[in-house]
Formats: sequence, structure tokens, C-alpha cells
Amino acid sequence: MTTLRTIDVDQHLFESRTTWSEYIDPARRDDALSITDDENGWPWLTWRGDRLTPLEVPIPEHPALVGEDRLRRLRGERAPASFDDLVPDSYRASDARLASLDDVGLDAAVLFPNFGLLWEQRLASDRPAQRANARAYNRFAAERCGQGAGRLFGVAHVLLHDPDWAVEEIKRVRADGVRLAMIAPAPVDGKPLSHPDFDRVWAAFSDEGVAPVFHVSEFESPLHPAWRQSEQEDGDQLFDSIFLYLAPAVALANLILHGVLERFPRLRIGVIELTASWVPHFLLHIDGASDFYTARHGEPFRRLAERPSTYFLRQVRVAALPYEMPNRLVPKVGGETYMIGSDWPHAEGVANPMAQAERAVAGLAEPARGNLLGANAAWLLGL
Repeated sequence: MTTLRTIDVDQHLFESRTTWSEYIDPARRDDALSITDDENGWPWLTWRGDRLTPLEVPIPEHPALVGEDRLRRLRGERAPASFDDLVPDSYRASDARLASLDDVGLDAAVLFPNFGLLWEQRLASDRPAQRANARAYNRFAAERCGQGAGRLFGVAHVLLHDPDWAVEEIKRVRADGVRLAMIAPAPVDGKPLSHPDFDRVWAAFSDEGVAPVFHVSEFESPLHPAWRQSEQEDGDQLFDSIFLYLAPAVALANLILHGVLERFPRLRIGVIELTASWVPHFLLHIDGASDFYTARHGEPFRRLAERPSTYFLRQVRVAALPYEMPNRLVPKVGGETYMIGSDWPHAEGVANPMAQAERAVAGLAEPARGNLLGANAAWLLGL
């Protein structure tokens, strides 16, 4: 594989109306998600005929357009154009995506689900349907990214409520060439991620060389519902957006302090689109709180061979959003933690990922500059 010096770890692959029905196991076709228009022509993500959430086709750096469409919906106006006509080829076709990378000067991109970020909890009442739709997307992503000349890296969607299925799916997606798998930074049926039931899942990730990644998606909020009263909708929650870092921070603390990262030293974990400026404080406090606990109790919470922060720095990579100015964060934690991510083509993403990346590394010397632009992402991908 050609050396990939610039890797955007946060782009999105758009599903079509029929992605899930085309790629789902035939016996589960009635459970397939779909994109369906309402009586005014506005698209919705639907399941078994029920509308789950309204959908938009975003333009990077233009979030106000999403708000304008939402207001048109509320006023009962007709959609101004067809969903199918609004989605550019570069959002979903491999050759057009490669051309868009060339246009801005990127070598490669990691592609997360798009509308697939919106449904996991909404299907929680039917676990088989959850698994079937996740596997359908995984097949779709593997096929699309397999057409990407080694420059497009799809992210599978893996659910942990059935560890046997998760292990099987990790092996299956790796055989299809997939190197990353999105999992929720949240308890699973009331169990923490460090629960022994999931040890075989961490072993599969390690053995197969697939890195689990935490990303913005529809997972259980770490905030008490009382804090989120008066929110206008289920999906786009203001308070969850303010505290994006909280879910991955708690999940990683759980995995580190209960020894999961120590027991699985080949386990690589990514944190993407969940902000990055929290990492220096997290490292300070996970060590400091652990030291204080030991002093108060006369023994550590759990005996680890290394400082808690060491496991994070060794096994976790975090994507920094452009506004966080990662060139100012790197000196605080070293050059091997951060990656660049544009969130393209979401409305809150950036229109020119490479231009933003160049600003993000301004003033950094090698190897920190090269690490941020691509080497840390290549490590996470196992390249």
C-alpha cells in the first residue's frame, strides 16, 4: 500500500433509500431500515413503516440551511427538491469521493456511517433487527470502501449486547477488509464495558487487528435526563453536545482502571468527533484521582503495572476538531495522541479538510506534524 501521509479520520458515507434492504440478510428484509418521503416530500429514516427521525442533506459549514428546512417542515411546506437529487455523488460513490480527496489534497479518509448514526437506540426493542441492520450497513461499507483504491477506510457498526455475535462480526468485517468498528461509549444492558462478558470481544478486536472507535451516534447519554429537560427533540441534544467528551472519558476510565487495556495491550481505541481538548485534563485527573484513592485506602483501586495515563497514551488516539487548534494541544500530551478529522460533509464539518489540517499543524515540527496529519491515524488503522 502507498504511504498515506494525510488521513482525514472523520468523514461520512451516505446510505441510499434501499441500502439496508439491499444488504440485509434476506430472511430479515422486513426489518430493514429505509429512507421514505412523507406527504410533503421530506425524507425520513423509517423502520417497519414508523418514522424514526427527519433527514437532511447537509452542506459543510452551512448549518443554518438545516434549520431553514426544519422550519419549512413545521410550516407544512413542500420539500423544495427530491432527496435523491440533493445527495452529491461524492457523498456516496467511491470514485467521486476519491476525486474529492484529490481536489483538496488528502491521501485517504475514514468513512463513518451517515444516517446509520441515528438508529441504534431506536431499535433497542428488537435486538435481532439491530444486528441485522448493522450487518447490512457493514456489508455496504466494505463494498464501497473496497472500491476506494486503498484510500477509503470504512467503519463497521458493531453492537455488544450479544458478545458471540460481536466476535463473529468483528471476524467477518476484518475478512472484508474493514479495520475500524464503531461501538457505543456506554453501558451495555447495564453492564460496563469492562465487564468480563466482553473480554472475548476485546480479544477479538485485538486478535483480528480491528480497532473499536467511539463516535457521535445514538447511544445512551451519560447525563441524567433531568439535565436535558426542555430539549426540542430526541436526537440532537444541546446538553449532550456541550458534554461530548463525557461519554468517551467515562468509558475509557472504566476500561483503563479495570485493567482491560492492560490485559489486551494490542487493543487500539479511537475517539472521533467527540472533541479532544479534554484529554490533558483527563490524563491529569485519572492519575491524580487514582493516587488519592490509593492514599485514602492504603491500596490502589486495581493494581496496574503502569500509571493509568500510560495506557491511554499507549493505546488511544483522539481526533481533534479544527476549532480546537490541535497544534496547541500536542505539546500538552505529546505527539502520538491526536489525529485530524473534518466531519465532512456534515453541516458542522469543514468544506476544505486539508486547508483546515494545515492550519491545525501550524508551528509543529516533525515528527509531531506528520503524526497529526496521518501517522497516528495509520497506527489506529493498523497500517
